[in-house]
Amino acid sequence: MTDANNGQHKELPEEHIDPLIKHLHTVIRQCVRVLAVLMVAVIIWGIGDVLYVLYQRLITPPMFLLNINDIFYTFGAFMAVLIAIEIFINIRLYLESNDFPVKLVVATALMAIARKVIVLDVEKMTPDYIFAIAFTVLALGVTYWLLHKEHKKPESR
Repeated sequence: MTDANNGQHKELPEEHIDPLIKHLHTVIRQCVRVLAVLMVAVIIWGIGDVLYVLYQRLITPPMFLLNINDIFYTFGAFMAVLIAIEIFINIRLYLESNDFPVKLVVATALMAIARKVIVLDVEKMTPDYIFAIAFTVLALGVTYWLLHKEHKKPESR
């Protein structure tokens, strides 16, 4: 999907017979770069949010103690930053790799659903919602396992 020689996606070649399409491909490549910059800003903002949340939780009486809800909220904030980092890596790989990183996208989705599970307030959720989350985790887990299994196939001689 990318040209191995220059790292550019074949879907958005720098050279095209139609000048308008060539220009539009350039615009889209630049937009993806802007998305990468914005994702780094989100990551920095997210780290600031984690620090602020921790600070607020620690200065609230009783000082320097976190209850279980504070810990889960902090875990959720950490996971959000890690998901943003994974999305940045997806964007970067989209710009420079020869293959679309399907396994990484599935891993990012797994991390996002794991964040949802970590901060899930089971008492406020309906059984249907919980089953849907469970099915999503199972489906993504099986997909990741199959992709990992396929990637590790022994070479036949």
